[in-house]
Amino acid sequence: SLTTIDDLSEDQIVEILRLAAEMLDSRDEYAELASRQIMASLFFEPSTRTRGSFESAMHRLGGRVITVADAATSSLKKGETLADTVRIWGGYADLIALRHPWEGAARLAAEYADVPVINAGDGAHEHPTQTLVDLFTLWREYGRLSGLKIAICGDLKRNRSVHSLIHALLRFGVEFYLVPARGLKLPDSVSRRIAATAGVSMEEMSPGPFEPLFEPEAGGASD
Repeated sequence: SLTTIDDLSEDQIVEILRLAAEMLDSRDEYAELASRQIMASLFFEPSTRTRGSFESAMHRLGGRVITVADAATSSLKKGETLADTVRIWGGYADLIALRHPWEGAARLAAEYADVPVINAGDGAHEHPTQTLVDLFTLWREYGRLSGLKIAICGDLKRNRSVHSLIHALLRFGVEFYLVPARGLKLPDSVSRRIAATAGVSMEEMSPGPFEPLFEPEAGGASD
């Protein structure tokens, strides 16, 4: 299962990026790779791009998809636990892609499912597959991950993709500049975890003259 980016070692991450590049450049060679496989797409939180990405990828590999896209129409509405849900759906499919509003939901699902579970976003916790996409973009653009200097701006509090990305890039020696929007700094829990696992203190910077770009529009809500 892949429930957090920490489930992968640095070598495994690089190997995934290399395989992704090979698959991108030679799509036809992998068109039937998953021809006998079924993926359960369990999305209990609104999603367009992530759900579409998972399902498109499975179809491009020749596999099939069964899905839950609305928790209101699932047995969770009747009181079924997440553990029971993934146990049942694990019997229908060879792989589960799970999006859930609860932090830690993917880890729980992986404990009860008999098939691999991929975390497609769990609350404000992590989004490891988005991190792999971001790493792939950086790797293709710069030819490396180590030694980069990266500024991460905006919502650092609720953005699970940012949390995963920071954890991953720290392992490659990336230097960070964090520029949070007002009231949306990196959560203390994430900072403590970074300090404990990487021995790095994450310092934040002021937006300076760019501060107006971080303010919500008058009368509207910030994304």
